[in-house]
Amino acid sequence: MAVIHHTTMTPSKLELLGSWLPAQPWYSGTGREPELTKAGGFRLDDPQGEVGIEFMAVTDESGDQPATYQVPFTYRAQPLDGADHALIGTSEHGVLGQRWIYDGTHDPVLVAQLFALIVGESEPQAQSVSDTPDPSVTSHFSETGHSAAISLKSVTNGPEHTDLLVQTDSAAGPRTRPHRQLVIRVNRILKPGRDVPSADATPPLGHVTAGWLQPDGTRARDLFTVVYDAATDPTAA
Repeated sequence: MAVIHHTTMTPSKLELLGSWLPAQPWYSGTGREPELTKAGGFRLDDPQGEVGIEFMAVTDESGDQPATYQVPFTYRAQPLDGADHALIGTSEHGVLGQRWIYDGTHDPVLVAQLFALIVGESEPQAQSVSDTPDPSVTSHFSETGHSAAISLKSVTNGPEHTDLLVQTDSAAGPRTRPHRQLVIRVNRILKPGRDVPSADATPPLGHVTAGWLQPDGTRARDLFTVVYDAATDPTAA
């Protein structure tokens, strides 16, 4: 279960995001310095207990209208090989020491646990409370008997999302289709009340829905991720 240390991080996650977010292709800022607040999110457990996994909703109020972004983080005690391009920054944790903080869409540990959540093999955890499941985070997958064993093949950024191309493991089990490719779409710009794409659009296989707190104090929910068969075209989502 996720253990939360209530301590300092120097620099803080929001300070790191202040310089990292404007450089992302899906950031919709106006050229002003971001004004960021943490608005919500959840965590997942790494079965090996080595990598911290967090999905943060962060709101930027620097523009005429607030915009809320989803940033999946991973926290590591050592650099992730081959992932320098995904490094958000390093920070000194008051308990754990130096941590390397990555855009988790490029971290195979986060991607594997995200898919485990989608297929019902991982339980979402509260963002800021130790050992506490978060029942407000819901997931769905339309197929049964699907193992969570996957490998990450590529990461592609779009104007409002990041697409993760994954492939099912050939050794996942007799009830799965080996080497099947799926797209996990991570919605970077969160929009309250977005519905699962209807039948006249590209049919999704699954999704994760979670919430955050808006600047006016009201709660909002959106699809944090949507899953498609890679053989279909998900651009209509």
